[in-house]
Parts: sequence; C-alpha cells; structure tokens
Amino acid sequence: MTTKVALVGGTGKLGRIIHSVIDELEGFEVSAVLGSDSDLGELDGADLVVDASTPAVSVDVVRAAIDRGLNVLVGTSGWSQERIALVRPLVAAAETGIVFIPNFSLGSALGSALAASAAPFFPSAEIIEAHHDRKIDSPSGTAVRTAEMMIDARDEQGPFQAPHVDQRARGQQVSSIPVHSLRRPGVIARQEVILSGAGESLSIVHDTIDSAAAYAPGIRLAVPYARDARGIVVGLESLIDIGIGARS
Repeated sequence: MTTKVALVGGTGKLGRIIHSVIDELEGFEVSAVLGSDSDLGELDGADLVVDASTPAVSVDVVRAAIDRGLNVLVGTSGWSQERIALVRPLVAAAETGIVFIPNFSLGSALGSALAASAAPFFPSAEIIEAHHDRKIDSPSGTAVRTAEMMIDARDEQGPFQAPHVDQRARGQQVSSIPVHSLRRPGVIARQEVILSGAGESLSIVHDTIDSAAAYAPGIRLAVPYARDARGIVVGLESLIDIGIGARS
C-alpha cells in the first residue's frame, strides 16, 4: 500500500530535497505539494504531512494535520520545547504522531548529542551558528535544539555561567547559553559549540557543505518513521542509536 504524502513548502530548497528523496522511497508518493500560502484543505486525502514551510506557517500546518488525524514530519525551524508543549495535548487527544527534526543531517545530530554529553563537565558554553543570508529565523532550530539538549544534561549542575548577558552583543540566551547567529552569503550551515572550563576549552564544529547530500540520509530515516510514530518525537538523534541519551 502506498503512503500518500502532502508536502507543505515543497517548492522551497528543503522542500525540493525532501520531494526528491520521497520520490525514491518505496511505498511513498507525494500526492500534493503546497506552498506556504496554500489552502490547508489540500491536506485532505493524504496519509502523512511533511512540513518544510516557514516558522509562521508551520503551527497552522501542524494544527490542520492534527485536526485531520494525520501524522506530521516537521522540518521547519522555530519549534522550541515551549512551542512543542502547546501541541502535546492536541497530539495526545488525537492519538497521532509528530516528529520534529530541526536538522536532517546525521552529522549535525551527532554534534548536538556530543555537545550534550560534554555539557555537565564544563561551566561555560556558547554557540555560534552561521547560515545563508536568506534564512528567515534566528537562532536556528538546530542551535535551539542543541542548547535545550545541553541544559537537559545538566540536571545536577544547573545553568551555564554566562557573564554580561545584559549586553546585546553577548547574543541571545537559549537555555542559559549565549547563541550568536551569523547570516551571510556563501554559507550553507555551520555550527560551533564552545565549552570552556579552567585552563581549557572544547569546540564541536559541524559544517554542511552540500545540503542535498547531507540531508538525504536523515530524510530517508525520518519519513517512514513519521508515518508510524505516536506522540511527540524531537530530533534526528531520537531515531538513531548513537549511544547517548536524548530527551524528546
């Protein structure tokens, strides 16, 4: 039986990559391609919704899918733990599943998990993320997810030390970590997590060099997973066994 996929944001860069991967997946077909301003009634008849729209539209896409009893794979940025918490009761009541993937790159998922693993051992941390100048949101969803994972790993240690955060140049605090966002031409995506302690520092860097090649393996994992998911699942690291616990 073929799973019919409604792809929202299918004409954007990420949407086109997702579309090409789904075309190669056995048992799946893209039955509808919606733009960010499309009538969400076009979701009718789908078995699964994949959202690659914009942060402003994504919440409406998710709610419309839940109303129809459809599972959703969300690849759109902007879904912090606080925002996800707002749809948890709706998902539970509808007995559907939503999989939030801030970044489809396996390397990025590993980098975030490594940063979370190291977080309890350092009192200070900062994140510098860079994306192309057309990216709408900042901080990136990957940076937000990384910071949330890192603070979750510090149950005993508490928040990170972050001096002078009252100054705007110190970045935006996410889970007590200053995050600095660069938006410039010639960049696809780059994230550096810098953990510091007495007399030493540890940097964990991930570079996306070719987005189509980097995202395709994660998309191949996430689409079939999302079809059968129940409840809320967050992060590609939750779908793969990397030997480091991750909180959904």
